[in-house]
Amino acid sequence: MEQITFGVLGPVVAWDAAGGVLGLKGPRHRAVLARLITARRRMVPVARLVEDLWGEPAPGAVGSVQTFVAALRRVLEPDRPARTPARLLVTEGPGYALRAAPEAVDAWRFEAAVGAAAKLSPAKALETLEEALELWRGPAYADFAQEDWARGERSRLAELRLRAVEQQARARLALGLAAEAVPELDAHLAEHPWREEAWRLLALALYRTGRQADALAVLRRARAMLADELGVDPGPELRRLETDVLAQDPRLDLPAEPMTSTEKLWTRAAADYDRTVAAGARARLESTVGLIRDLAVTGGDGLRAAQEHRLAAITAAEELGDPELTARVIGAYDVPAIWTRNDDPHKARQIVAAAEHTLAALPTGGSHEAARCRLLATIALEMRGTRSTRGPRAAREAEEIARRLDDPALMAFALNGAFIQSCTRAGLAPRRDAIGAELVTLAARHGLVTFEVLGHLIRMQAQSALGDFTAADEHAAAADHLAERNERPLASVFTQWYRALRLAASGQIPQAEAAYRAAAARLDGAGMPGVEHGLLSLAQLCLRLADGNTSAAEAAEHVDAGADWGPYRPWAELFVLLRTGRRADTQAMLRALPEPPADLMYEALCCLQAAVALELGARVALEQLHARLLPAACELAGAGSGLVTLGPVDRWLTDITDALGRRSG
Repeated sequence: MEQITFGVLGPVVAWDAAGGVLGLKGPRHRAVLARLITARRRMVPVARLVEDLWGEPAPGAVGSVQTFVAALRRVLEPDRPARTPARLLVTEGPGYALRAAPEAVDAWRFEAAVGAAAKLSPAKALETLEEALELWRGPAYADFAQEDWARGERSRLAELRLRAVEQQARARLALGLAAEAVPELDAHLAEHPWREEAWRLLALALYRTGRQADALAVLRRARAMLADELGVDPGPELRRLETDVLAQDPRLDLPAEPMTSTEKLWTRAAADYDRTVAAGARARLESTVGLIRDLAVTGGDGLRAAQEHRLAAITAAEELGDPELTARVIGAYDVPAIWTRNDDPHKARQIVAAAEHTLAALPTGGSHEAARCRLLATIALEMRGTRSTRGPRAAREAEEIARRLDDPALMAFALNGAFIQSCTRAGLAPRRDAIGAELVTLAARHGLVTFEVLGHLIRMQAQSALGDFTAADEHAAAADHLAERNERPLASVFTQWYRALRLAASGQIPQAEAAYRAAAARLDGAGMPGVEHGLLSLAQLCLRLADGNTSAAEAAEHVDAGADWGPYRPWAELFVLLRTGRRADTQAMLRALPEPPADLMYEALCCLQAAVALELGARVALEQLHARLLPAACELAGAGSGLVTLGPVDRWLTDITDALGRRSG
């Protein structure tokens, strides 16, 4: 029997093995199911079911319960042969029981995960708690908030969730992620201001991020709230923390740990290298590039530092006047790239210029082919998001050389370039999926872990665009598993954003908005300004338009002109103008707006233009946008980014076609 799963952390729902929602008919059917779930596999007498469902039993109530149970059985076990006993919703003595497996109910999985997290290391606990908290879709047993039989279980689960949020914050603090803990604790306390432990954790997190004054302000706010609202003084832990913050007690900092054997080895090896390799030796330059490459995949400050040092290393190599050395220095930075927009376009242009100059100076053929391939792949990567034909041409040439040389590491680097240059028009998700599939197979076979993670992330994005979220979920999980095992923290930034997109695509708008805010907090400080700037504002605008029921004018009411729109500001300004009623100015700006950049947001930005063009009845713009979007007719707009979506492209094409037809008539 295929396993049916049940959700009570939100409205009561049942899903089939493929994740499809089962039709549970009316509220009384769901009430019977929910009441049996609260019994946790134990039998509930029919008389008790009648009392819980009706309070004062109506004539024929027992027969009604039996009818509800029969209907539920047909939904939960549709293939069960007639006159054979049920195996899931079973009859037992004077009542019924739901024999769901322990992992088949989201509330039971949540409870088990929270219990397990208490015994895990902080890193494992954080991962476990994040996954557990994602199970919540709303208040537990949301459909039955007023029912006495649900009240105790709702309260118990709500308290457990609050403890899990605080447990998650403790794990982050233990891992040195104090800045990440602050926004979620802020939101947590806004809804539950009586949680003394949450006040303590927030103050400690602020202190550890260098915000001593803010930490003291939080503690004083907690004292005032407890006194005003509850008439009590803070407990001993809050009082002790206030004293320690004022004294800047060293105990508040993360405890210093003794140097590990790995750290000792690194220190000794670095000292020996510094002593034995001459200061001006070229070997130092090439070794430095290896360190810069390793630094880049750590994310955050490491990525920012790597980007800064990389250009300095290239400049130093060029000064030596050796094109072969320069080619090795440029090409050694084979850090996988998933985002098709540059973090620093100015530096990217400098790197491309150096690569082109080196390429021209390098002898052709023979032993230099691998170096030429790496230079071409670098050009393809650094020209991401541009409309120049050089980027795609460099990607093709690099791929041709790599296939000819049959070098796995070279092939992976070249495929990354091909992916980066696969956004020249709409509808290329299948092409990107094929690149991702080849990367996963190649990298897994040859132990190229970072490129295996990249391949899964590419497939996660592409399958999102194609609407296959089951496959996308699998690739997100695979990327997370590999990244956690191999210390590649940036991967989880993208998978967290993907899971927010997943909620948006399934119509869970409030949950998606909260998930986007949490994902944005995680992205802050990740060292990827090309991804970060403007993304949260764009995601919120896309959320308003994703269901197809909100007009551009209605969405414009919520667009904040002063928000961080980053590179998406020209599209946001269309909505700002529309909100002010300046339709002629909006028309003029719409006509002047260039084609969106050749990146993963192409379809999303086209649809934002289309929303405004539909509002204005701008025929020329609508015809142009229809032609741009048509190749992506079977995709979800924007979902290829793995970050946002505006719903099916087909729906936008239909709206455009209808609007053009009306104007023709």
